[in-house]
Amino acid sequence: MRKNRFLLRPEITIITVMIFLCCTAFTKSKDDGYIKLIKQNDKGEYNQHGWNHYGPGYFTLDKKTGVLTGYEGMGLYWFSEKKFKNFILELDYMTELPKSNSGIFVRVPELVTNDDYIYKAFEIQIDDHISGIHKTGAVYDAKAPDDSTASKGPGQWNHFKITCSNDTIKVELNNKLINTWKITTPIGKIKEWYPEGYIGLQNHDADNSTQFKDVKIKELP
Repeated sequence: MRKNRFLLRPEITIITVMIFLCCTAFTKSKDDGYIKLIKQNDKGEYNQHGWNHYGPGYFTLDKKTGVLTGYEGMGLYWFSEKKFKNFILELDYMTELPKSNSGIFVRVPELVTNDDYIYKAFEIQIDDHISGIHKTGAVYDAKAPDDSTASKGPGQWNHFKITCSNDTIKVELNNKLINTWKITTPIGKIKEWYPEGYIGLQNHDADNSTQFKDVKIKELP
């Protein structure tokens, strides 16, 4: 009987399987379970779908780069599509001046229609020119960062990795673990806390801006 010339030799089959497994592993590790909160359409343009703003000021989005910029007074730009309970939130931010003030709110418990979120959700602070519980990397009004030197300062992109797991918050700044805090309430401005909620980015200053990009989140068990 004539042999089928299209049958693969064993060594070729093994190589093919190895290539497939390597490609599959690369695909999985590339996103690693993260969801991008600043989305892109089929043309690669970024959009603000799923985001809302409350309060004074506003955010603009560069459709080509995905960079968000906050302006003119204190407000909250929050992702309204879903509440998150246990998660890792990663993003890059850049301040304009040493005195720039901003922050990331986690577990905002309700739709944001008034200022109550300030007293019900913890804020990871951005403010290089102050110290203690209001310094960059602090859980605002609650726990100061253990390392106050991790920020690169204004005009450079900094990377936050914020982990919320049950009653523990961890903050990493530029690949340094700078804060670990087990939640206690009431403390500072927080009168009560909730186990899940929305993610929010703060615009704070009237005379300068803070930028954000590459906002992504991975849910944890």
